[in-house]
Amino acid sequence: MKKPIPVTVLTGYLGAGKTTLLNRILSDDHGKKYAVIVNEFGEIGIDSDLVVSSDDELFEMNNGCICCTVRGDLIQVLYKLLAKAQTFDAVIIETTGLAAPGPVIQTFLVDRYLQAHLKLDSIITLVDAVHIHQRLEDSREAVEQVAFADQLIINKVEHVEEKRLQGIETALRVLNPFARIYRTSRCQVTLDAVIGRGSFDLSRVENLSMMARAPAPEHVHDEHCGHGAHCGHGHKHVHDEHGAGGHDGHAHAHDEDSHIQAGGIRSVSLTTHKPLDLTRLEEWLGNLVTVLGADILRTKGIFYISGCERRYVFQSVHMLMEGDLQGSWSDGEARYSRYVLIGRTLDREALRAGFEACIHD
Repeated sequence: MKKPIPVTVLTGYLGAGKTTLLNRILSDDHGKKYAVIVNEFGEIGIDSDLVVSSDDELFEMNNGCICCTVRGDLIQVLYKLLAKAQTFDAVIIETTGLAAPGPVIQTFLVDRYLQAHLKLDSIITLVDAVHIHQRLEDSREAVEQVAFADQLIINKVEHVEEKRLQGIETALRVLNPFARIYRTSRCQVTLDAVIGRGSFDLSRVENLSMMARAPAPEHVHDEHCGHGAHCGHGHKHVHDEHGAGGHDGHAHAHDEDSHIQAGGIRSVSLTTHKPLDLTRLEEWLGNLVTVLGADILRTKGIFYISGCERRYVFQSVHMLMEGDLQGSWSDGEARYSRYVLIGRTLDREALRAGFEACIHD
């Protein structure tokens, strides 16, 4: 089977610069073949001279890329794109500037056919340096776009002084402490630097810089762990939306922002250097997703499991979560657990208490 094609979800509020970036992708001589899916082809203003041929919703560009429109179901467009039997270096999907990317992200995590052929690689959010502070105050959608991102591109920096840019980065970190941040003018970012990063991949979650239905959990015995099968769980499932750190060794919860809570969204970081009980941890994480998944936008975590030589790595998007054992702890490395949550109305103390209850006796 061919290696799954990486998919980048591109989002950002109206005027942030998505059109500029998409035009670059579809016209530059970058040597890559991208499939770009946009909400409405006419919105991005591609020069007709760049179009080699068109077939319904598929427009071939003279640099080898293909642009597709979405007038109906995204899944149907993706199926049609894959049926063309062409090889792409990546698929890039632009979401509307007035919506959060959550539903698009979940599409790739629940459809078996798409999972076999496509792999969610990254969520990139473009930010308008001139207007972002206002948008964070008056637009819930803009806040969620920032919260979902793995990478944030602050665009139009030439119009903003350095002090204000630093304030923008601080505000973005409040909402999303683990996204990588770039500064650009007219979206002049190297495409290879932001596309194909693998930042959504579970194996990359352990590199936190700061810090549909699916099958039931698989139980895999891990020879390095003292808990046998219990320490080798691999998860990837969706819960029905209607179903309902510290160096002293103690668990700590840090509200990443004590005064700014844009749109009611905040990030909370939980940390401990004590080993956790995996059974309790998985039960707690599962309960969080079931009960609070609608309000928890994204989470990422690395966990130090009692009796296990490997890190347990976890992430979730709303009701969907996945967790698995990744690389081993290095000899002499300080072991720790860190779990970062981004969501609405997060109860810091309740989260801290639940996290502490997972500490191994």
